Amino acid sequence: MLPYLIIAAVALQRLIEVGYARRNTRALLMRGGIEAGRRHYPLFVLLHAAWLLAILVALPEPPVIHAAPLVIFILLQAARLWVIASLGPYWTTRIITLPGEALIRRGPYRYLRHPNYLIVAGEIAALPLVFGEVWVALIFSVLNAILLAWRIHVEEGVLRERMMPQTYPPSVPSGRLPPQGQKAEERNGC
Repeated sequence: MLPYLIIAAVALQRLIEVGYARRNTRALLMRGGIEAGRRHYPLFVLLHAAWLLAILVALPEPPVIHAAPLVIFILLQAARLWVIASLGPYWTTRIITLPGEALIRRGPYRYLRHPNYLIVAGEIAALPLVFGEVWVALIFSVLNAILLAWRIHVEEGVLRERMMPQTYPPSVPSGRLPPQGQKAEERNGC
């Protein structure tokens, strides 16, 4: 019974977080936020849903609970709450950038660039291991790593754009200043 309650609690937690993230996403977009990586987002939803389903389907009979991975998973939940609290209204499950806003540098963001992604990677490995499901932990860790590599690539591109000084005309592609003495319009053929 306890394994089913643990899985149900994680599923409920994720649903609550999605609701909070949606609210924050709407508010950020209304303030002029820009979303990046929209096309890969459904793959994350699918991955996380399939992960929980795979854990449920693979539960051994009788279900066994391993204490060490459970403690690790609980600690990761505390870290997850720290991330969410640190970002507050900026926390979302999507990549949303709000031009003109400073990057968050408090909480775990003082120490790591992408703490939430590290936490999620740990969760994806730890929860199946709570029930002794090594293959579920391995398969979904690999799938998550592939998706996260792409997401971090997209997010880093967005962050690079935000951190670049906007001292040149918008007609110049970001990160490329015209050669010395040449106007942006001349370089772009305008």
